[in-house]
Amino acid sequence: MAEYLSPGVYVEEFDSGAQPLEGASTSTAGFMGLAQRGAVEGVPLLVTSMAEFLREFGAHLSENAFGSYRFLAYAVEQFFTNGGSRCYVMRVAPSDAKPAVNTSEESKVLAISAKNPGTWGNQVRLAIAPASKAKTQIYEVLGAPGESKRYRVKNSAGFNPGDIVAFSDDNGKQYNKIISSQDNIIELAEPLEGKEEVVDTQLLPAKVLTTSEFTLHVFNGDESETFEKLSLNVSAPNHVDKILARSNIVTVQDVTVGSDNGIVAPFEVITGADEEAGKYDIVLTDGSDGSIGSLSAGDFIGEDRGPGRRTGIHSFIDNDVVSIMAIPGVTDPNVQLALVAHCENLGSRFAILDIPRDKTKVADVLTHRDIFDSSYCAMYNPWLSVFDPVDKRNIFVPPSGTVAGVYSRSDQTRGVQKAPANEVLRGVVGLDVQYNKGEQDILNPAGVNLIRHFSGQGTRVWGARTCSSNGLWKYINVRRLFIFLEESIKNGTNWVVFEPNTEQLWARVQRTIDAFLTRVWRDGALAGSSSSEAYYINIGPQTMTQDDIDNGRLICVIGVAPVKPAEFVVFRITQKTGSE
Repeated sequence: MAEYLSPGVYVEEFDSGAQPLEGASTSTAGFMGLAQRGAVEGVPLLVTSMAEFLREFGAHLSENAFGSYRFLAYAVEQFFTNGGSRCYVMRVAPSDAKPAVNTSEESKVLAISAKNPGTWGNQVRLAIAPASKAKTQIYEVLGAPGESKRYRVKNSAGFNPGDIVAFSDDNGKQYNKIISSQDNIIELAEPLEGKEEVVDTQLLPAKVLTTSEFTLHVFNGDESETFEKLSLNVSAPNHVDKILARSNIVTVQDVTVGSDNGIVAPFEVITGADEEAGKYDIVLTDGSDGSIGSLSAGDFIGEDRGPGRRTGIHSFIDNDVVSIMAIPGVTDPNVQLALVAHCENLGSRFAILDIPRDKTKVADVLTHRDIFDSSYCAMYNPWLSVFDPVDKRNIFVPPSGTVAGVYSRSDQTRGVQKAPANEVLRGVVGLDVQYNKGEQDILNPAGVNLIRHFSGQGTRVWGARTCSSNGLWKYINVRRLFIFLEESIKNGTNWVVFEPNTEQLWARVQRTIDAFLTRVWRDGALAGSSSSEAYYINIGPQTMTQDDIDNGRLICVIGVAPVKPAEFVVFRITQKTGSE
């Protein structure tokens, strides 16, 4: 409670009404798969356009090299074509994939490798050039002639202990190392040759003391990076390891840390050539995409190596934005079951599953479908014909990326309560298999959502069922609506934690959730002609005992009536006779 010690007027603010509760996003997708480049561990990367995907993960993969694992780029392209606005992407690579490295003389000083595995790193080129970050002139030699190592300079800014410096005059350059630098007094490792000869007080000095660094240029196709005035002095803020950590193309490590390079210019230490050479080129080699034969379900499932180092599906644990998940073209039951388990455990996302392309017969499709029983996933078939920019022809791709775009488009235009079905697929010119009504009569009740072509109506998603055997969670929009409600309430009521668990708090919580659910009902997501028919909120003695309160639990019971899709539209027509 505030203290009042001096007479006066005090104004205080306090919250008494409902807190505004914002709806969670449901249209952000998460994709995994093989790509030309990109990190294989860490956190998934946000991508907001196909152009950004191409910059970060490279171009479409060829069928000859990557076979049935090449569909990530096609799925992301289809996602954006069909109305998706943002997605997170995580790359998977075979266990025997290797980054390109430098193997020539400079590798004894700088170990340089491509940022991540792949043959793309073999195209990386680097250029090293001498540079200097600071220069000054010597005003006075402090100490005995020919023995002093201390000098008063015009400005010691930029001269750090451990830096290599060069003193230049008419006789050429002599290199030295800084022992200490403070208050315009610099102490060197060795005395400079001469005493009076090193002093220059002219306005335009002919004798200068300069630091000795190098600049590194990195090139990868049209992409380039420049890192200026780098040092091999590990204690300096411009040490090469510290600055190159920002690179998106290469990883650089100074392998001489802890050893003495002597009083030699960094450019010469790295290249073995004098600074007069001006430039030194480095190429990376031995990068490998790995062999497709070495890929296994474990590469896609990934490993939990701790925060920031997870791989595969586990990498999405650190992401709380994604609400739609897909691994395009990967139909291994072990991977798909792991993806479904991931969605169920988090409870905040929904998986879109592909069916193997070779399984086109109804019996074969049902065999794959029967592996799953979950309301957190849906299965689509058949594969779709789209244009391939690599081979300049139409190819068949898995439907998961396209359907994820339809989910996102439907959510943004109609809302998550609208079943993502009877929606036209954009960019699709044909189907691998055209199923008829009789075949769908078997597959639809089993939870396989077919994509069908209708004359004059284009190619459409013609199913909206989950892979669940529980009739309550039969429809995709019902499960995704509950994900939306749960995530929105969880994110918007964080302020309740540690508040006094009293009737005043219960009333505020009820008003907050009531205002949110009223808005959801008015948007058409809940059934009922009034809000009381659409939902109820119970909080207080009817939901909590004194034991709950004593143990810090606030329990609020919420019931909602979700709208269900009109899956079967029946018009009953009879003949009207004259006597009736």
